[in-house]
Amino acid sequence: MTQVLVADDHPLYRNALVQALRELGAAAEVHQAGSLSECQSVLSSAPEIDLVLLDLHMPDSHGLMGLATLRAEFPAVAVALISAHDDPHTIRRALDYGAAGFIPKSIANDELQAALRALLNCEEYLPAELHERVRATRSRDDDTLTASRLAKLTPQQFKVLTRVAEGQLNKQIADDLGISERTVKAHLSALFEKLDVRNRTQAGVLLRSLELSDPSKQLS
Repeated sequence: MTQVLVADDHPLYRNALVQALRELGAAAEVHQAGSLSECQSVLSSAPEIDLVLLDLHMPDSHGLMGLATLRAEFPAVAVALISAHDDPHTIRRALDYGAAGFIPKSIANDELQAALRALLNCEEYLPAELHERVRATRSRDDDTLTASRLAKLTPQQFKVLTRVAEGQLNKQIADDLGISERTVKAHLSALFEKLDVRNRTQAGVLLRSLELSDPSKQLS
């Protein structure tokens, strides 16, 4: 049975996605999460999950950092983004960082069902009206390079990197991950080499380049 995780901090839209999945009539077990951290916990406890539908702007997701985190820590799971905003440059970046597709929250129910059906069939999905605009948007060289570097990290190295980006010290990282400070230092040396950076500051800046502001919360 296919297993799907719907991760969105808005319960109404999360329930709408769950209902759309059920209306498909597909044999799918649906899990739910209201934050990135809850999403990670669900994936850790249910490794058989096949697909995550991830809200791009959950409070603790920080835009594309959430996508990159899930792709690094759970590489066998497909992740499709859902968002109320459909900027083609953002969608192009999401695809570069491994998204399986993009679902605008504004699409009609029949199109939503078509999107879910495609993703459940392991196909990439983009709305027809956005397809050409996204394909015409060139990948940024720095995104291509960053994506390739991040892909070299092991899941544990990526966990260390996210905590470095949060400003944690080695002892804090060690306590958080349940490992020794010596192991943290070993992970840091390895990820510095893989990311081609010299220090913690540069590593943190590289990861935070994936952050996106939520357009709905920007002041006019």
